Amino acid sequence: MKAFTYQRARTPAEAAAAAAQHPGARFIAGGTNLLDLMKLEIETPPHLVDVNGLGLDRIAPAQDGGLRVGALVRNTDLAADARVRRDYAVLSRALLAGASAQLRNKATTAGNLLQRTRCPYFYDTNMACNKRKPGSGCSAIGGFTRQLAIVGHSEACIATHPSDMAVAMQLLDVGVETVRPDGSARTIPIADFYRLPGGTPHIENTLAPGELITAVTLPKPLGGKHYYHKVRDRSSYAFALVSVAAVVQPDGSGRVALGGVAHRPWRVPAAEAAMPRGAQAVTDGLLAGVRVTSDNAFKVPLVQRTLASVLADARQA
Repeated sequence: MKAFTYQRARTPAEAAAAAAQHPGARFIAGGTNLLDLMKLEIETPPHLVDVNGLGLDRIAPAQDGGLRVGALVRNTDLAADARVRRDYAVLSRALLAGASAQLRNKATTAGNLLQRTRCPYFYDTNMACNKRKPGSGCSAIGGFTRQLAIVGHSEACIATHPSDMAVAMQLLDVGVETVRPDGSARTIPIADFYRLPGGTPHIENTLAPGELITAVTLPKPLGGKHYYHKVRDRSSYAFALVSVAAVVQPDGSGRVALGGVAHRPWRVPAAEAAMPRGAQAVTDGLLAGVRVTSDNAFKVPLVQRTLASVLADARQA
């Protein structure tokens, strides 16, 4: 781990300003992803801004009937909140499908949104990786791709987004509240938060340098039946090969988002119109333009079968 300087911020605006004053600075809260990356020297921030003392650890009612979740709410607390379990069950289930209990006790809402890929070539500093070192190439292309993207990727990157929580957030159409270094605030719709890789896979979201996430706003509850099905190589502490988050209404309509298939949590609202027609029709819409390798072609039927299982459960509920 390379040497760095450290400070504790007293307000969100102070934290954002401090990060902007130190190019390459990072915010630290739970540190469950960042510290691992620093130990491997994948991330080498010259300055850390500790945001744990900012009071952003509360879940409160929002004006529109939803919930406002502070950026520092721990994953365990968010998953266990009675309001989340009742009205946003897909979010609670997605959180409980991720990591281990020990990590959920430390990991934060904002940190979960900002997780970096678990692509093995990203983690191996001996291999070329455009996400880790822009312009160096992508060793994953032509390499072992079983866990990697089948849709939305580019010639520069085929990594997948690792978060389970973010898939549920994408499904729910949350807003990401932030404060910028000049003290101004904005709310970014989750649909606009993550970027596809294109030629710049190292730019993973639409946050500006120094911009700090302060909260996530959950809209008014959707109703319906909530599901999060995660398929992985082992039953715990593993990232998704494919995950399906869904809300299904009594008439068969609903929403669906996928994890494990793309550079960001994957949702195609136009495909959701096909939900009453069955899983194959929805899969065709979700994976339009799919590009697979011999290693990961299995993900296409796996999406269809996992979604079919969700829809069958919904019909029987």
